[in-house]
Amino acid sequence: MQGKTNGPSARNHRRTFLKSTGAIAAGVCLSGSRSAAAPVETLAFSGGPKAVSASHSDATTWPRYGQEEEEAVLAVLRQPGYGPIEALEAEWKEHFKLPYCKAHYNGTSAITAMFFALDLPPGSEIMVPCSTFWATIMPMRFFGLVPVFVDIHPRTLNFDVEDARRKLTANTRAVFPVHYLGMPADMDHIGEFAKEKGLIVLEDACHAHGASMHGKPMGAWGRMACFSFQASKPLPAIEGGMGNYQNEDDYQRAATLGHYECPGTFPKGSKYGKYGLTGLGLKLRMHPMAAALARCQLKKLSQRNADGIAQTRRLNDRLVQLPGLYEQQNRPDVERVYYAANRFHFNETEAGMSREACIKALRAEGVSVGAAGAQFQCDAPAYHEAQWWHHLPVIAESYPGAEEVNRRGISLPYFTKDVPELVDQYVKAFEKVWAQRKALTA
Repeated sequence: MQGKTNGPSARNHRRTFLKSTGAIAAGVCLSGSRSAAAPVETLAFSGGPKAVSASHSDATTWPRYGQEEEEAVLAVLRQPGYGPIEALEAEWKEHFKLPYCKAHYNGTSAITAMFFALDLPPGSEIMVPCSTFWATIMPMRFFGLVPVFVDIHPRTLNFDVEDARRKLTANTRAVFPVHYLGMPADMDHIGEFAKEKGLIVLEDACHAHGASMHGKPMGAWGRMACFSFQASKPLPAIEGGMGNYQNEDDYQRAATLGHYECPGTFPKGSKYGKYGLTGLGLKLRMHPMAAALARCQLKKLSQRNADGIAQTRRLNDRLVQLPGLYEQQNRPDVERVYYAANRFHFNETEAGMSREACIKALRAEGVSVGAAGAQFQCDAPAYHEAQWWHHLPVIAESYPGAEEVNRRGISLPYFTKDVPELVDQYVKAFEKVWAQRKALTA
């Protein structure tokens, strides 16, 4: 892991890294990595044999539960109680070296409690990426908060801090980046921007269980952060969520909203201690069976992330040698995790073929591949209807980064078990298509 880098030099290094990746890839491929005498196979859609014959069956199955999870759930059935929730919170705090956390029914409820904990006046603006899941944004409306949609960087799929600078107003109070598909956002640069402008830093780490930057875990960079344990996430408990809190007042206020059992446990003198009989209107407690599952999954998280990263690197390190193909990538000083998909940025000019033709050829070879765009939020009706908002969300006329992702994104599966034969055949399929790319038409 490299040492921490800050300021303009770090940002320039990031741009250089992203640019040089493509130059290296093109150079390797064009310098003759394939022997000139090697025969060129006929593409599958032209009648040749498929490159991928290995089965995809079970390669992407998720969640993966076993005997430990079964026994944990049975233990709750045989001795019902809320003990697993308290145990999970203790283990989570130890894992993240956190002073405070609170388990929630799901990630959305953790986000809702976080917005309540901010205690900001109506009309306060919170900057969010334009590409994310709706739960990052919609709960703001219950507290009079105003989402300001910020563009994403087309290579990282994450919050673009330079666009955030352009969208800053006198009403901006917080930034809320998302670590999309397990790729850490630029929390050091975002933190510098926030400190300079007096903004609160929050984190949506619902995709990023175990990811880190400079050795510091995602979810520990912001004043508050949220995680999801929904069934598709890197730490699946079928349903569930967690809030991370760096200060006691945020924790107490967030917990009081949806956990009436908590105020009675607060230290003497807490301004929220008197609400032990009622809470403040919601019940967001995690189900103990979900907590039992989450505890099992937390024990396996580090090793499973390492295995998934290693296998994805065996695939991606070979694919990015091909001209015009770039993986979702940030800087060499981040440790990402993978979730749900393995995303790439496809440059048609450098590749010498259209995205459509490339995908058609790869599918014929047996590759599970598709066009993939941004998870764009701004066109959804709910953000444009005044009846749902104290102040309407702030939406720009265009988002060039997200638009580029829509034009150039492609997606491969994220393999959740060791499938070396499938990985090798995927590489063969890509190399086969690239070798004949000049003959391809959409």
